[in-house]
Amino acid sequence: MAKKGNRVQVILECTEHKNSGKPGTSRYITTKNKKNTSGRLELKKYNPILKKVTIHKEIK
Repeated sequence: MAKKGNRVQVILECTEHKNSGKPGTSRYITTKNKKNTSGRLELKKYNPILKKVTIHKEIK
């Protein structure tokens, strides 16, 4: 029997890139368990435009 899906796809966007004024965006797509993580997700990911690891926050 299949379980109901608690996992949803979310988009992570770089917070430092918006403030830098450079063109383009750094976004990642991942999944999260909505039951365990009800708040917005924050992960450290690599930004290829800024060439460093930055904090990426979940956007709607």
